[in-house]
Amino acid sequence: MGSLMRRSALLLVLAFLAVAAVPAARAQQNFDKVVITPVKLADGLWMLTGGGGNLLLCAGPDGALMVDAQYAALAPRILAAVGSLGGGRPLRFVVNTHYHGDHVGGDSAMAAAGAAIVAHENVRRRMSVDRFNETFGTTTKAAPAAALPVLTFADSLTFHLNGREIRVFHLPPAHTDGDAVVWLPAANVLHTGDLLFNGTYPVIDVSAGGSIGGMIRALDRLLPLVGPATRIVPGHGPLADRAALLRFRSMLVTVRDRLTKLAKERKSLDQVMAAKPLADLDPVWGGGFMKPDLFLRVVYTDLSRTTRPGTPAR
Repeated sequence: MGSLMRRSALLLVLAFLAVAAVPAARAQQNFDKVVITPVKLADGLWMLTGGGGNLLLCAGPDGALMVDAQYAALAPRILAAVGSLGGGRPLRFVVNTHYHGDHVGGDSAMAAAGAAIVAHENVRRRMSVDRFNETFGTTTKAAPAAALPVLTFADSLTFHLNGREIRVFHLPPAHTDGDAVVWLPAANVLHTGDLLFNGTYPVIDVSAGGSIGGMIRALDRLLPLVGPATRIVPGHGPLADRAALLRFRSMLVTVRDRLTKLAKERKSLDQVMAAKPLADLDPVWGGGFMKPDLFLRVVYTDLSRTTRPGTPAR
């Protein structure tokens, strides 16, 4: 009992430290009523929803692997779900799809529970220092050492766990410069991280190398993997399929083309905001975390910088 109490106390301390490391806009959320809900994809494979980015759990005789970790405050509930679904077997690995707090906030607690944190090398680099998010105007403090990935990769790696081949690979800058996707070919399941916001405008972290052009190129790289029966775990939103991915891509292309035209015409941001060039899209895509005016402002500001003569396209 004493050991259990000490472990619980450690999880609470680590949860506090990790919450302090996420942007203020997210850290102030009330998690009291958040429920971790499993969606079964196959035997030993679930999507878990809760209060941050969607999770993917692979559990079986070899233990469990989870993709992303949501917020620190939810770690006890997530660990309870992992234990219940996995028959009490240990959580061995957590793979981060990128560095944002709603995906890595629980890393400290997962590491304290015995999991090895795995991510692209840029994720560890960004988590290791204070960083400014231009989109939200917030500064996030460096993550505690206990939260940092202990295994990093530059291009790809493959897990062989519970009879499954779990491929993790990096894509060029899109949502951030550390984006990783997780592909289970035999199960026909793909976790995109925040390369897909199913049904809403995405967050594009231009401060970390993200761009709307990079998002579109990343989706083009993923489409050959995705067939009509592929189940896609998006970073945010309900379980998706190829049709949802194509709708999201089509929206991004429309936004990019409309705003690039205005940027080449040297329209000011105020002129563009007043013209509401995405008014027909806003009712469909603007109901998520990224509200229409902020999405328009971020994408247009970035495109205005990158459409100047001699500036490489993003």
